Amino acid sequence: MWIQRLLTLSPYKRGFHLITLEVVQAMPELAQVKFGLLQVFIQHTSASLTLNENASPDVRRDFERYFNDAVPDGWHGFEHTQEGPDDMSAHIKASVLGPSLLLPVRGGRLALGTWQGIYLCEHRDAASARQLILTLHGESAG
Repeated sequence: MWIQRLLTLSPYKRGFHLITLEVVQAMPELAQVKFGLLQVFIQHTSASLTLNENASPDVRRDFERYFNDAVPDGWHGFEHTQEGPDDMSAHIKASVLGPSLLLPVRGGRLALGTWQGIYLCEHRDAASARQLILTLHGESAG
């Protein structure tokens, strides 16, 4: 079984946001997969994806503080500044975290750990809608 779908997320404010539910709802065929893989790919260079703690919002706020400290907006050494002080820092953060996740599917569900969730990492102050390509590959349960 191969299925590919485009998921458009409404704009999120800058920060780290759990989107596991949106991804699962956009791919109802997960329920039919005995075992397989779901790739989640973001089509943007100033936002990224990661997998981490799904319970405490403190973790997501700490991620945001850490990355803002490590890669500050408007750093004096940036050359690429046409789109504002958060542009180049957003590109660097997106490169460090990455554009995609490859997630196992087992028994009709994402086989995530108890405390794992999919994060949209929004690195821009005034972000637009974000597009994700979801590609499911697996053996049907039927």
